[in-house]
Amino acid sequence: MTIVLIDEAQVRIYSRASWLAVLSVGLALMTTLAAPRPALAAPPSARDFTRYAALSDVAMSPDGQHIAGLISTDGEERLLGVWKTAHPEQPPFVIASRHMRLMSVRFVKNDRLAVVVQQTITVGSYKGHLSQLYITDLKGENWNTALPKARTTTDDAELAQRTGVPMILSRLPADPRHILVMDTNGDGAGDVYRADVYSGGAELVERGSEKFDRLQADAKGQIRAKVQLDYEDGKAVYVQWIRNPKGDWEPHFRSFFKDRNLFGVVGFSDDPNIVYVAGTQPGADKSGIYLYDVTARKILEPAFEHKLFDADGVVQDASGQLMGFTYSGPNNGIYWIEPKLAGLDKGVRAALGLKTTPVAWTDPGTGQKARIGVADGADLSVASWSDDHSAIIVEKSGPREPGEFYLFTADGKLSLLGKARPWIKAEALGDTRLVQYAARDGLIIPAFLTTPPASAGPGPYPAIVLPHGGPWARDWLQWDFGGWTQYFASRGYAVLQPQFRGSEGWGRKLWTAGDSEWGQKMQDDKDDGAKWLIDQKIADPRRIAMFGYSYGGYSALAASIRPNGLYQCAVSGAGGSLADMKHVTAESRTMREYQRPFVGGLDAIKNAKDAKIPIFLYHGERDTNVDIKESRSFIAGLKAANKPYKWLEIKDMGHSYDTMTPAMLETQLVEIEKFFGSECKPGGL
Repeated sequence: MTIVLIDEAQVRIYSRASWLAVLSVGLALMTTLAAPRPALAAPPSARDFTRYAALSDVAMSPDGQHIAGLISTDGEERLLGVWKTAHPEQPPFVIASRHMRLMSVRFVKNDRLAVVVQQTITVGSYKGHLSQLYITDLKGENWNTALPKARTTTDDAELAQRTGVPMILSRLPADPRHILVMDTNGDGAGDVYRADVYSGGAELVERGSEKFDRLQADAKGQIRAKVQLDYEDGKAVYVQWIRNPKGDWEPHFRSFFKDRNLFGVVGFSDDPNIVYVAGTQPGADKSGIYLYDVTARKILEPAFEHKLFDADGVVQDASGQLMGFTYSGPNNGIYWIEPKLAGLDKGVRAALGLKTTPVAWTDPGTGQKARIGVADGADLSVASWSDDHSAIIVEKSGPREPGEFYLFTADGKLSLLGKARPWIKAEALGDTRLVQYAARDGLIIPAFLTTPPASAGPGPYPAIVLPHGGPWARDWLQWDFGGWTQYFASRGYAVLQPQFRGSEGWGRKLWTAGDSEWGQKMQDDKDDGAKWLIDQKIADPRRIAMFGYSYGGYSALAASIRPNGLYQCAVSGAGGSLADMKHVTAESRTMREYQRPFVGGLDAIKNAKDAKIPIFLYHGERDTNVDIKESRSFIAGLKAANKPYKWLEIKDMGHSYDTMTPAMLETQLVEIEKFFGSECKPGGL
């Protein structure tokens, strides 16, 4: 058993592939890894940022013989492309979908692909998006749903079945015909099937239950962990069940939802009695990964800890071999323990000229000071590999790099597969770096700062404070696939993404410090970020705006009514209200204890009449997360008080990025820029 206990001095940042990892169309062998620096380019257009990447969602077949990905030649439609690994320079076999948007692709067998597709759906008053998971061959000649459509007994169950995507628990590497699939919606939610990827049939393996969720299978396809929602003295409890070496189910960790520290299984070792669990130990600020003895019901020792960042999970290959551990650094990091992958990572970084920059860091949770290595401009991640590790696809990407994919083969050859957005030149983009500043009460706030390209000259610049959604979420040192950050940086704006209190992924202290502080201390952190920009001579104090989406949209609403005088205008995308968040989190008993008690503070919509600056609101017509009525309610308050505003309703747009077409994203960028230029007082931003 390999035990890895690391401190800051031993750690490097290894990024993981984001879900929107991208390839370029027309794969070609790499002839050189370095090119002359081109002349400075003009700012990319909104369409340059928002059109579909030339090829996305790259995946490799288990035997390493094929590569698949989603390609786009016109930026408006995605197609499915399949290449032979031995000849990536040859044109791919192309499969089209006429009626639905292709969203993702992965191999489940050497000659079978799992493809997620999406389209809009309207049922009665419900207006949303339908997603389906299909299995097809490498030529797209035969398509089957991952699970046969089951009979439903109610309209609600029918709607749930049509809008849900079954979950692949295991591709069952040793089984030539079947995969393990769990139903996620409708009357059959939780049922697990052994699905035949050739005939489309399925055999029930385990009956689901409303009491159990989060089923996990080991490398052999055996379900060995599941989670139960229970109640103890009227309080919701998260119970981790584990199948012991004898094959019997037993309850183990009991975590109260109100405590927000859910210990659970994240992986299985080669010893049937030992599993990997993750959680935060009593008194600790960071989560770790630990070896757990199932029979003795005892945490043995740390498998992986990081003194400065949360440990997240394990990386294992198809056979179950432990390859590494993941953690939440500035980017999604991986600490490789498998020698081949560790060596590959080091060698490819050197070949691609990737560098790290030392950054002084103060841990928001403990105050510990250190110097950490942060990726400079771009980072490396493993996107996919064959079962025998003889062929590996790696991605180079970062805030200034939309994505480059390379094929590494057993003979040591590194070949360029292509670029995600070759039409975007790095010289036209801003530089993004990890920074920190102190909030007014002394809490250390991490942030990502993107400054304009060198051609913009020295600051101070017009600036945008861009808070993330959630609010229990965070930003990463990655390419912004929505285009929001670099679009404005390329036009001369400085963009600050504060990781305000209430943000997850930076330790428990920063996360819980946001409890019931909506529009109050959480908002102070954003305002203190604006003041820090001014103090650092980065932002022009007369030209600062706040723009956010979802919870970030709420923040923009709050910024418009708070009497701080920092912002000249605000932009709110799909901004909700405190009352709506309380209502949504009250619909589920678990959320009533997990999040609702910590939602409190300023209800911006009720105070719309107090708006002091111009504000632009936009919202998707098919948003099922934040009701469009929330934005309309704020507008009603503005109208009643005769306050200036701009309103845009985007037809057929939902809430999340995956419900937005390139045209919808382009509209956002163009309209926000227009607003900043003409309606942001005094006389434009």
